[in-house]
Amino acid sequence: MANVSVYNMEGKEVGTIELSDAVFGVEVNDHLVHMAVVNHLANKRQGTQKAKTRSEVSGGGRKPWRQKGTGHARQGSTRAPQWKGGGVVFAPTPRDYSMKMNRKEKLFALKSALTSRVLENKLVVVDELKLDSYKTKEFKKVLDNLNVAKALVVLGAKDEVVAGSAKNIPDVKTALTNTINVYDILKYNTLVLTQDAVKAIEEVYA
Repeated sequence: MANVSVYNMEGKEVGTIELSDAVFGVEVNDHLVHMAVVNHLANKRQGTQKAKTRSEVSGGGRKPWRQKGTGHARQGSTRAPQWKGGGVVFAPTPRDYSMKMNRKEKLFALKSALTSRVLENKLVVVDELKLDSYKTKEFKKVLDNLNVAKALVVLGAKDEVVAGSAKNIPDVKTALTNTINVYDILKYNTLVLTQDAVKAIEEVYA
């Protein structure tokens, strides 16, 4: 089991915590991690883009001039793609970009991402995160004490005050243990977990 230091909100080390090898010490599978990221991004796409083909744009029902004798190239419609206002060749149409991934693959990809944060020393454990009021300045001070900038902060339980205080800080996102995903873990430079979050993650994903 990996031992990780535990810090308080002032940035002082107050102890250590043993991380479960079943979650934070697996063999990293880069392929599954890549699949999980592609899956996440694909599922976020709306797929509502649409452009009209030459059969869908209005007008152009009549041949603009006779076939021969004008000196112009032959044309059958003013709504052909080469005309202004014409249809689009191979126009995009609404489609579903969503992908599927097996549950076990998703789970192992998540464990791989968490393990990579530990191996790269990009995981910070805090004993607790508590604020008296909605103060972005106070939350920023906590991050500065932990020497953390771009971070994903995972809370063990819902805390509107902490989440609201972090909301206006660029490159910082808060999440609960049941909403974390591979993409967010890898997107942010540092993963900040409360002790409660560590226990909850180990209970759910072990």
